[in-house]
Amino acid sequence: MSTGRGGIDGGNEALCPGTEGSAMASGGDSGSPGAARSGPLHDGLDGLRMAAGTLTAVPVAAPRVDRTVAGWAMVLAPLVGAVLGAAAAAVLVAAALLGLPGFLAAALAVGTLALLTRGLHLDGLADLADGLGSGKPAAQALEIMRRSDIGPFGVITLVLTLVIQTAALGAVADASLAAGAAALVTATASGRLAITWACTPRVPSARPEGLGAFVAGTVPHWGAAVATAAVLLFAAAAGLAHGGWFAPACAAAAAAGPAAAAPLLARAVHRTGGITGDTLGALSETAATTALVVAVAAV
Repeated sequence: MSTGRGGIDGGNEALCPGTEGSAMASGGDSGSPGAARSGPLHDGLDGLRMAAGTLTAVPVAAPRVDRTVAGWAMVLAPLVGAVLGAAAAAVLVAAALLGLPGFLAAALAVGTLALLTRGLHLDGLADLADGLGSGKPAAQALEIMRRSDIGPFGVITLVLTLVIQTAALGAVADASLAAGAAALVTATASGRLAITWACTPRVPSARPEGLGAFVAGTVPHWGAAVATAAVLLFAAAAGLAHGGWFAPACAAAAAAGPAAAAPLLARAVHRTGGITGDTLGALSETAATTALVVAVAAV
């Protein structure tokens, strides 16, 4: 797999094997222990473990990893995002209760998300910005995305994204701490929903190896639709915790995230030929940032 800067496309070789002996390469031999565990329940549980191990800093490995499990992992990515958001929201609330200003409390919450994900999504955002910003052909753009350094496009994009996220979350939290917490869990779930949609059919992988190749096309459209419905319901429920009027605002924010990420996905596919792990990270950050900005407009 790509090593990159240790981002999504580089830190998950154990989770996304592409070598002989992996479940994907072996075709899921019916005599293997993994095949004995096959079935919707086991696939879903293995997928949840893969999603947690791939999208967070938690050292979790699925006992069986193949494209079926990968599809479940990408469908369940918003659930992992919601859990991450809840942890960051707890930090936001604790900081605010200690009397810290909203912007500083928001900065600590955003930093918590970066810590819990090892900065993988942010790294992917910077990588994709450098690749697309280079204006180079696909092969060269992908090579730029693999490099261990960060270029000017990556720096600018990363700084702007973090500032916007922190300012937006801080503004919502200043208006209402409960609304800030609801907006944060909505944004993190919405961000991972963008990953789910990027793994639907007809979205190719940019490389023959890596996380993008492993998960590309693994999510059926109906699976993405179910995940979307679940995220919208979850967002509305989170909004209800603040007040009935904030429920539709959270649902709108959740929907706006993947919608805003769609043009970036189209651009990445056009310029690089498909998705990579870095692309997925960039989509997640774009969607989450958009959701937070939409939430600001509602308070």
